[in-house]
Amino acid sequence: MTPDTALDAQPSLLQRAHLPFAIGAVALVTLGAFENRAVMTVLPSVADDLDGLWLFGAAAAAPLISFVVATTVAGLWSDRRGPVPVLYAGLSLFVAGELLMGLAPLMAVFVAGRLVGGLAEGLLDVGLTVLVARALPPQLRPKIFATFAAAWVLPSLLGPSVAGVIAEQVSWRAVFLVGIALLVPVWWFLRPALGAATARAATDHLDSADTRRQSRSATQWALVAALGLAALTAGASLVTRTGLPQAVGGLLLLAALAALVPALHAILPAGTLRGAPGIPALTLLRGLLGAAFGATGGLIPLMLTEVHGYGPAAAGVSLTITGLFWAAGSQLQGLSMTQRRTSVATRLRAGFVLLTFGVAGPALLAVGVLPTWAGLGLWAVAGVGMGISSPTISTHVLTLSTPADQGRNSAATFLAPSVSQAVAYAVSGAAIAWSAPHPGGTVFGMLMGASVALAAMGALLAPRAR
Repeated sequence: MTPDTALDAQPSLLQRAHLPFAIGAVALVTLGAFENRAVMTVLPSVADDLDGLWLFGAAAAAPLISFVVATTVAGLWSDRRGPVPVLYAGLSLFVAGELLMGLAPLMAVFVAGRLVGGLAEGLLDVGLTVLVARALPPQLRPKIFATFAAAWVLPSLLGPSVAGVIAEQVSWRAVFLVGIALLVPVWWFLRPALGAATARAATDHLDSADTRRQSRSATQWALVAALGLAALTAGASLVTRTGLPQAVGGLLLLAALAALVPALHAILPAGTLRGAPGIPALTLLRGLLGAAFGATGGLIPLMLTEVHGYGPAAAGVSLTITGLFWAAGSQLQGLSMTQRRTSVATRLRAGFVLLTFGVAGPALLAVGVLPTWAGLGLWAVAGVGMGISSPTISTHVLTLSTPADQGRNSAATFLAPSVSQAVAYAVSGAAIAWSAPHPGGTVFGMLMGASVALAAMGALLAPRAR
């Protein structure tokens, strides 16, 4: 065997053929991680400064609503034209969303900025996932997803504390200028990486009349789903008021139900809601991850602030824990030994079991059963479980897909958690608004307890991923 043959037999992300893409992709993930950690850290401060605590649930769910449309469009667009233009569009919307949030005079305007940010995130997430499938061999996909998780470490270590200090010493508005500034080095690294990846990617994208017709139909149903989620979020916020707003909120909740049921049936893979084996089960599991882990993670900073009296910087420690231990779990699943000795179902079951026990930590902390260090220590266990489960799902979806449907299948596994998180945020937002201005620990404990049940359900359904 020649040295060149040996090199081909054991591909590496450090090889000249793959390194430009790896650097650019990791830079993009790092940018998104900084933005995510910063926004979640300052969101309680934003709600307080703009007198918008009653819209906290809407602000948390807004990007998930627009994410539904963005992921659907991005998946179809990537299958037809390739992922690179999808990524460029996502970067442009990222800048627009940051500006809108940073300059928001009202909480409603800030929520609009979050909607634009959700569009950007959907385009970037799906575009990058499809680019992984077309730029890297299958052996490197678990490793690149593990590297993506590792890219959250530095933002998770520095992002919450930096954002908290900026919010306390300058203004929460300045946090969003930092996000825009970080785009400059990302753009510098990403341009050559996208060029190299485009040269290696497949060029025979489908663009038939039937494909365009399916794209229009899917996009229309995605818009219906987004409107349904918007109605759900608004209704959940209004139903906690009194008089006419409460009646309007009830009507919006009914409209949301009427819109979401047929829309999800149309845009999710057939059999998703019953967990049919294969991609439908993977899509459902991704939805359970989003509801259990995402909703709890979004509530922890507010719970630490409202119930235990911590400031934004201290409350942001939970986000640091999330990133660090998510990265640790992802690195564990990406090891060659782990890939060889465990099945997909085994890794998913282990991840969901860890998530079940881990989410119980913040729930018990909220009601005063555990001290802060113990509650957040269990939350670290949930991070490991998420790190094992999420990239396992992403990798296996690509394995079960063909080049003609990589975009659509990847989009479905991003869409499901955005819907489940939006529903969870709507419920939690209503509960928080109902108990405003100072929600107690019991409210947070009940909401997080529901996440424990969802994580346990995922552990039971994990074998269907085969």
